[in-house]
Amino acid sequence: MSDLRLEELSAATVVAANNLTLKPGQEQYVAPVSHSIAEAYVNPTTAWPRVVVDAEGTVVGFIMGNFDASADDEALRSCIWRINVEADAQGRGVGRFAVHSLAEEARSRGFDRLTVMYEPGADGPADFFAHIGFEVVGETPYGEHFAALTLMPGSGSGSGSAADGSSDHVA
Repeated sequence: MSDLRLEELSAATVVAANNLTLKPGQEQYVAPVSHSIAEAYVNPTTAWPRVVVDAEGTVVGFIMGNFDASADDEALRSCIWRINVEADAQGRGVGRFAVHSLAEEARSRGFDRLTVMYEPGADGPADFFAHIGFEVVGETPYGEHFAALTLMPGSGSGSGSAADGSSDHVA
């Protein structure tokens, strides 16, 4: 899936984003996209909702980040709030593309780390996040893993960056 692009969530894409389907068992680990839409509405200055669109113009993923350098909780300063990838598109680079795009946005805003919180479990996202370089650095009071990805200084995701799979960090 090399012909992916990121678009801001809009009236033209919101229905498709809200109708993304997950693989059986994944629903328990991800809140519906509609929750993210509500969060983005309530937090318009910090929320970063985007859809991943393939070469045919089909919405195949959704990611929402939060960027708030003044947040009291360090985990919420530069973080992934939600990521959903269409069941049929999983394993084809959509999630990696979405996370790396969010990481590039974080770096462009001056952040050196991207975080995510997720519930551990057999069908959960732990392997995905570990595979693209996130390291578990803690646990929430609710038993969720708190993981972080170091964003290396640089310009873009060229050779030697996690975007091409050759490093554990986004360069």
